[in-house]
Amino acid sequence: MFHPSFTITNKILTSIAKIEAAEEVIRHAPLLPLWEKQFRQDAVVRAVYHGTHIEGNKLGMDEAKDVLLGKEVVARQRDIQEVINYRKVIEFIDEEAKRKIDKITVQLIKKLHRLVAYKILADEEAGEFRMKQVVVRNSQTGEITHRPPAPVEVPFLMREYAYWLNKDDQNGIHAVLKAGIAHHELVRIHPFLDGNGRVARALAMLILLLGGYDIKRFFSLEEYYDKDARLYYESLQKATAGSLTSWLEYFTHGSAVELGKIKEKVLKLSRDVKMKERFGGQQIYLTERQIKIIEYIEEVGYLQNQNFPTLFPDISEDTVLRDLHDLIRKRLMKKIGRTKAARYVMV
Repeated sequence: MFHPSFTITNKILTSIAKIEAAEEVIRHAPLLPLWEKQFRQDAVVRAVYHGTHIEGNKLGMDEAKDVLLGKEVVARQRDIQEVINYRKVIEFIDEEAKRKIDKITVQLIKKLHRLVAYKILADEEAGEFRMKQVVVRNSQTGEITHRPPAPVEVPFLMREYAYWLNKDDQNGIHAVLKAGIAHHELVRIHPFLDGNGRVARALAMLILLLGGYDIKRFFSLEEYYDKDARLYYESLQKATAGSLTSWLEYFTHGSAVELGKIKEKVLKLSRDVKMKERFGGQQIYLTERQIKIIEYIEEVGYLQNQNFPTLFPDISEDTVLRDLHDLIRKRLMKKIGRTKAARYVMV
C-alpha cells in the first residue's frame, strides 16, 4: 500500500503560509471581468508554453501563443500538436474542477494521457499503460536516473495510487502537499510510454483546484519548473531516491512564488480599480515611480523629503518632487505643510 513518508519542515510551513496569504488577497480582490479574462488567458498561454517547453518542445512563447490563437506556424508538427494537446488538458481539468468531481479515478488519469498523447503516440498507446520496460535518462549525460517499475506492476500500482488519492483520511493532508506527493508518485510509477510529466503536472493542478485553490485559475506552476528545469528534475530524482521532504520543500516554494507573482499583479489592479472609481471610471496612468510612492504612503502613512533617498537612491529630489506634484494635480494625494518637513499623504 502506498504510504508517503515526509517531514513538515519550517520551509514547507513558511511556503504554505505565503500561499494562504496570497490566495486570500487574490480571492477577495475587486477585479473587473475583462481583467479576469485576460489573467486567465495569460495563465493558459504560460502553462501551455512552459508545460511543453520543459519536455523539449522547440516553439517559442510567441509561436505557442499563435498556435493557441489558430494562426499558422511553421514548425515541427509534433511541437505544434503538443501545444494544442496541452491546451485541451488544461480545459479538461478546469471543467472537472468546476464540476467538483469527488474522485480522481484511474480512468480519469488515462483520459488525461489520451489528451496529452493525441497524434503523438500510436492510438493503442494513448491513454493505455505501457507494456514495455523503460528507463529515464539524464538528457545531457545519457546517465540512467530512474528505472520505473516493471510493466506488469503498473496497473496494481495505479490502483493503489488512485485509492490513496481518494481516501477519506486524505482530508488531513494539506491540498498543496497532496498535489506535490501526487505529482512525484505518478512520475515515479511512469505508467505511460511518454507524456508522464505533463500528466503529473496537470493532475497536481487538478488536485489544487479541487482543494480550494481555484482562485480564478490565474497562476501557472509550469513556469516555475521550466525556469530551472535542471533543479525541477533533480528535485524529482531526490524524491525517488527517498527524499520526499526535499521535493515537497521545492514544490511548495514554487507554488508560493507563482501565487506571490499573481498577488502582486492583483494588488496593482485593485489600486487601479479604486482610482477609476475616484475619477468616475476614467483610467489613471501612473509611472512605476508613482506607483512605488503610493505603495510607500499606503504602508507608512506619509512621505517626507528626507525619505526620498531611501525610496529612490538613484533619483534626484527634483524628479521625485515632479512625480509628487503630478499626483497632487491628479488629486491622488495632498501636501501638508510648507517646509521640507512637509508630509505627502493620500487624499
